[in-house]
Amino acid sequence: MTVGASCRSAALREPADIGYCVRMPKTSESAEDYLERIYELIEDKGYARMIDIARTLRIRQASVTQMVQRLGETGFVRYEKYRGLVLTPKGKAVARAIRRRHQVLEEFFGLLGVNGETAQRDLEGIEHHLSAASVERIEGLVRFLRENPLVLRKLGGGGNEKG
Repeated sequence: MTVGASCRSAALREPADIGYCVRMPKTSESAEDYLERIYELIEDKGYARMIDIARTLRIRQASVTQMVQRLGETGFVRYEKYRGLVLTPKGKAVARAIRRRHQVLEEFFGLLGVNGETAQRDLEGIEHHLSAASVERIEGLVRFLRENPLVLRKLGGGGNEKG
């Protein structure tokens, strides 16, 4: 994977902190959702099965099978007997970047005091449309706001808004 120009300074940070700097291959929003879900299932349970993906994404298993086939053809996942779906190194890098982007935006909305339901709805609406450079800048802002609680208070963040 290559690193975007705006992420070159990230080389000085911990590897876990630079996941969003991976230049992601062009993937659809739904492919990103699948990769993120597969990654989370593997992290939580140690494996990812088609039925688990279908249940957690609330879609038909046939739809999962079709997308997983596409993800396999593009080199993101492979199926291993008795183990289920496995992310390839390429798939794992992209899934980590997607997950990192999600976490940064969750924290950003939380700091601003956006309630959980609204934050999730907004996050799902914008997360697939942000560049690595934008996510990096938002993360810098999150770090600044965490380190400067007076600024955050002046912005009215930290509490929860209604709806």
